[in-house]
Amino acid sequence: MIKKTFALTLALFTLSAQAQSGKPLFCVWDILGKSGDVYNLVLDQSIHMAKLGMPFEMRAYTDERVAIEDYRAGQCVGVVATGFRVRPFNGISGSIDSMGSALVIKEGKVDMAGSYEALRRVITVLSSPQAAKLMREGAHEVGGILPVGAAYPMIKDRTSTRLDQLAGKRIGVFDQDKPQALLIQQLGAQAISVDVASVGTKFNNGMVDMIHLPALTYRPFELSKGMGTQGAVVRVPAMFPTVQMLFNADKLPQGFGEASRQFWLAQFERQMQNIQRAEASIPAKVWTEVEPAVLASYVASLKEGRLIGAKQGLYAKRTLNMLKKARCAGSPVNAECAVATEVD
Repeated sequence: MIKKTFALTLALFTLSAQAQSGKPLFCVWDILGKSGDVYNLVLDQSIHMAKLGMPFEMRAYTDERVAIEDYRAGQCVGVVATGFRVRPFNGISGSIDSMGSALVIKEGKVDMAGSYEALRRVITVLSSPQAAKLMREGAHEVGGILPVGAAYPMIKDRTSTRLDQLAGKRIGVFDQDKPQALLIQQLGAQAISVDVASVGTKFNNGMVDMIHLPALTYRPFELSKGMGTQGAVVRVPAMFPTVQMLFNADKLPQGFGEASRQFWLAQFERQMQNIQRAEASIPAKVWTEVEPAVLASYVASLKEGRLIGAKQGLYAKRTLNMLKKARCAGSPVNAECAVATEVD
């Protein structure tokens, strides 16, 4: 009881101090809270923005759902969350987090460098002054986009990497990713609802057979427990999830969005180093490759998932076409590049 009273008193003191400072409050989600890379990136941004005369305060969250709900309720003027959570507020930026969005295949193999370059191209375009109108829907404006790392299939049985082996499997799907749930059902598998707070636990406890997560979650979520000695991380990105800053433009100075997007764009290399460090921390024996024929089936399935999402109105067609253009800039000989757009 004493601990609860102390925590409540501390929370009220913090809110009071922020109110007295007169600075806007941003709810910042990071799976590691204040010790995470995302939180510290935004902390650096707060220092940068203060020098421009646009300071803001931060509150750390490890539960993304709570951060978004606090933003929705007006408890903070801005929020940092995944593209999944941002999508209802901005379909253009939120659709970057679509299946196989930036996946570049070159000579029958996954080209990770080319894939991240495709992602950089799209983020650069959306961060430009010319795209400012696309970054705002109503009062909500996107103030920055960065990758959190390719989301790889993480499985309990490394002998089951083909799509025709997924029938009957239980696959964890994030609540906000309805297109993936629909695709999984078409493959004969069972889509099990997960969120950032529950996905690791459900995988480790055997409630799901497969999940799709970036490498940065491997150690914090202790996913090696769920994989045991038979599991693996399949080196075929299912998607390239992002973390994004969203804010109420009516409550911040004019020009905040432009300055914020440029700051985030300038952090791309910094974030890539974080991603590469996380991927290198996964033991080599845990990774597994797939044969070219299996890879081709993955690519086709991911494209089908994007088209399902576009048809359902869950992915912005404009973003899907931008992503295709970026992929084809990296590997123009691929069959998909024979057609100018992905969706009309």
